[in-house]
Amino acid sequence: MLHLRLIIPAARTDEATAVLEECPGVTNIVVLPGAAREPRGDVVLCDAARESANEVLGKLEWLRGEGSIAVEQVDLSLSKAAEDAVEEAPGDPDDAVIWEELAHKVQADSRVTWAYLAFLAIATQLAGIGVLQNSPILIVGAMVLGPEFGAVAAICFGLLQRRGHLIVTALRTLVVGFLVAIAITYACALVSHWLGWIDAANLATNEEVQFIVKPDRWSFIVALLAGSAGVLSVTAGKSSALVGVFISVTTVPAAGYVAVAAAVSDWKELAPSVSQLGVNILGMVIAGTLTLVVQRKFWPQVGRRSSV
Repeated sequence: MLHLRLIIPAARTDEATAVLEECPGVTNIVVLPGAAREPRGDVVLCDAARESANEVLGKLEWLRGEGSIAVEQVDLSLSKAAEDAVEEAPGDPDDAVIWEELAHKVQADSRVTWAYLAFLAIATQLAGIGVLQNSPILIVGAMVLGPEFGAVAAICFGLLQRRGHLIVTALRTLVVGFLVAIAITYACALVSHWLGWIDAANLATNEEVQFIVKPDRWSFIVALLAGSAGVLSVTAGKSSALVGVFISVTTVPAAGYVAVAAAVSDWKELAPSVSQLGVNILGMVIAGTLTLVVQRKFWPQVGRRSSV
C-alpha cells in the first residue's frame, strides 16, 4: 500500500475526493478542512494500492500547480478495507510501475554528487587492489559498492520518455564518475609502483581475474540480463535483487584494471578493459530500455485478477 497526502484548494476538494472514491484500490480517505497553511487549503489523506497509483496521480496531475501531492510506502497496514482495496485494484503490487516515482528516482540518480564520486572511486580502488592481489572476493565487493547503475537506469528512462536532457545528464554522470574514479585509482597505483610495491608482473599472474579483460559474447549476454533485472528491481522496489545485478557486471572492475594497467605501463591490457566497460554499459542500456518499453506497453495486461 501507498499513503498519499494531498493539499487541495478548498474550492476543488470535492472534485479531488470524487476522483479518489472512483479509483479502484483507494481507501481510508480522510478530509481535514482548512488544515493546510502553506499552501493554503484542505488536507486529504488516503491509502492506495500500488496498482492504482498511476491512475490516481494522473487524474490529480493539476495539483502540481495548485496544491501538493506526497506519496510514501506503507510497510504495514492492518485493515480489512486496505486488504479489500488491494484485491479490488487490477494487477499485482509487484508488477506495478509507478512512473512518477521512477522519474523522480532516476532524476536524482542522474546527477553528479560527492557521494556518487566517493563510492565509485572507493569501489574502483577496491577493484584495482583485487586485480593486483588476484582476489575475486575483493572484485565482487567492488561490484556491490559501485553506484553506477542509477545513471544507467536514468539513460534507459530518458530513452523511453525521449528526454534528451536526462540522457545527456546521466551520460555525463557516468563519464565524469568513471574518469574521476580511474584518475584517483591511477594516482594511488602510480605511487605504489614508484615505491616498488607493484609492477607489470602483478597483472601477468592474475589468472583468476582475467575475465575482466576478456570481453566476449557472454559478456554482452550477461550485461543484457543484468540490465533487464536491474530495471525490474528498481521499478518493483526489490533492492535485494539489485545487489545481484551489481555482482553480475564488471564495469567497476574494468575501470580498476584500466587504472592499474596504466600505472604499471601495461598498455596492451587497456583496450580490452575499456571494451569490457563499454560492452557492459551498452548491454545494460539496451536491455533496460527494452524492459521499460515492455512494462509500459504490456504490464497493465499482465497479472490481472479474475475478479476484474
